[in-house]
Amino acid sequence: MSSPVSQRREPGELFGPRFTLFADMLAIGVAAAVASLPLITAPTALAAACAVLRRAIREDRPVTLGEYVAEFRAHGLRRSVLAGMTAFAAPALIVLDLALARAGLPGAGPMSWALTGLAVAGLVLALRAAADPDVSAGWGPALRRAVTRSFADVVGCALIAVAVGLCVAFLWMLPLLALLLPGPLAFAITAVELRAEPTRNR
Repeated sequence: MSSPVSQRREPGELFGPRFTLFADMLAIGVAAAVASLPLITAPTALAAACAVLRRAIREDRPVTLGEYVAEFRAHGLRRSVLAGMTAFAAPALIVLDLALARAGLPGAGPMSWALTGLAVAGLVLALRAAADPDVSAGWGPALRRAVTRSFADVVGCALIAVAVGLCVAFLWMLPLLALLLPGPLAFAITAVELRAEPTRNR
């Protein structure tokens, strides 16, 4: 019996729909990397990538650059700037706290571990919020929903942390991958969220 993927393959098509999704993921990664160049727009760029990939997976269709641009613009300039400022202010504050904790103060060791754990947890929550279907309406509600999902799906949080670790490792080994990595990262976050949806809906 032929698989559903092979049944949907067009005449002359070499790789099938799964390879199309892989190519779309890389293309969206490049678009997100370009949109993140101002740095402050990085959260919105990743959120738009997650939204586009979510629709591509659910509706089994290719994505377009116009669709990504429309999703990016749906966030609005004000929300994009506020999200970007918060995204960069939080790590800066944690780095400052870590520096103070390592300055020889009493309890510096436990404090450093606690702040590192806080940074990882905050990053995972922010990434889950970026994959929220309604994040374009506001990051605050999306973050609150991400907290709820994280408590209900601790394994998903671990998977996202592993995905981030892999992206960091790939970037360290080959910095040129920076243009492509937002795509696989957005795909991984989206896959975790879609994986948990049936459980939440039952």
